[in-house]
Amino acid sequence: MSTVNPRRWWALVVLAAAQFMVIMDTSIIGVALPEMQKDLGFSQSELQWVFNAYVIVFGGLLLLGGRLSDLIGARKIFVSGWVVMIAGSVVAAAAQTAWVEIVGRAVQGVGGALIAPSAMTLLMMLFMHDPRELGKAMALYGAAAPAGGTAGVFLGGVFTEWAAWQWCFIIYVPIGLITLAATKILPNVESRRGSVDILGAISVTAGLALAVFAVVRAPEVGWGSTATILELAGAVVLLILFFVIQKSLREPLMPLSVWRVPRLGSANLAMTLLGAAWIPMWYFLNLYLQQVLGYGAFESGAALLPMTVLLMIFMTAITARLMMKFGAKPLIGIGLLVLAAGLVWLATVEPTGTFLVDVLPASLVAALGMSLAYIPAMMSAMANAPQEQAGLASGIVNTTYNVGSALGLAALTAVAMSQGAAQIDNLPKLTDGFSSAFIGAAIIAAVGGVITLLVMKGDKALAAGAPAGAGDAASQQQGDKVNA
Repeated sequence: MSTVNPRRWWALVVLAAAQFMVIMDTSIIGVALPEMQKDLGFSQSELQWVFNAYVIVFGGLLLLGGRLSDLIGARKIFVSGWVVMIAGSVVAAAAQTAWVEIVGRAVQGVGGALIAPSAMTLLMMLFMHDPRELGKAMALYGAAAPAGGTAGVFLGGVFTEWAAWQWCFIIYVPIGLITLAATKILPNVESRRGSVDILGAISVTAGLALAVFAVVRAPEVGWGSTATILELAGAVVLLILFFVIQKSLREPLMPLSVWRVPRLGSANLAMTLLGAAWIPMWYFLNLYLQQVLGYGAFESGAALLPMTVLLMIFMTAITARLMMKFGAKPLIGIGLLVLAAGLVWLATVEPTGTFLVDVLPASLVAALGMSLAYIPAMMSAMANAPQEQAGLASGIVNTTYNVGSALGLAALTAVAMSQGAAQIDNLPKLTDGFSSAFIGAAIIAAVGGVITLLVMKGDKALAAGAPAGAGDAASQQQGDKVNA
């Protein structure tokens, strides 16, 4: 019979810090991009690969990370992920050319893909005994993700302005070592027998990478060109191959039966569209602040600090209470619509705009929408999964968010470039390009909000503050050999 871990809240600090750092890795390079572009020779359209090299590998391998976590043991995979993250950070910091930088970011993505699902599995093990404690832990853990994403913007500005952009990666070395030392307080779970679907992991990652590559190159070679058509067709073939493999194997990377879990599909669709709208927003907002308004790296990061504060307040103190009262569905739907409203407001930016008029109010509205939608969508995707599939469910929800982020950024970069964002010395055209990206992101968020409100089923258990599968999962936890 399992016992309550007396150090579970200290363990949550380690897990939330890891989530914070993993997601921060997607954003800390945001305000450093112009300096990296100068030093490493990226073009305006190629620059997004500093972000997407991480996100594609991260999103593509999250399912594998979740499977390894379930088989080998969450703590072992968590530790392995940090070792890989440290190695990738060293490569990215030492890069002298664009391709080495991309390789370093991809290695960081591998580390993140091991850390994220194993951390979620450990959290579920620590708090599944009490649904209310689990709700509080999920709120704190969930808040670490968007807070890490937005805080990364500010810290990236600090490092780039007062040190060098390389410090955006160097910082992960000491933090990684400290985290590794703290993993002793995490619960340890014995490994169990099972096979690992390597071919499935390769096919889904390659398919996603090829799809993003095709969208990125399409504005240059033409959407109707033979190259674009073949690349997109190849991506579709690889993704179909992935599903064929999943259906044919006895122990697939992603058992298709998992999609029978209530609300898993609709919650993951919401997470996909949330990532596709939110990540392009901060990416282009950073470029607007620096390339149009002329902000330095530190000023740009500081300009987005109010978003971080708002996110943290709502995530930790307000969203969880609203979910207990109203349930997840209305918060996800309304949150996405509020995010869309903030993005429409951001689309009104001017070449001669100001922070107080053009950026601050609109960015706060967008952050409000994100803070309302993110935790309810995550909990809806995880709530009904049985404990033995906790790592898989975590991998899926993180995958959909990051796949949405990568594809959304690739598509909206293509839109922005076609509308003038490639003309970096022409401020009116550059601003028009950024505005078109904000409009595109707003459409994505609005579609997500409408679909959620129309399609997602309500969940009384989530409205009461308890994950729907908590009772069953807690029963399944009996007999698990969990040691402090």
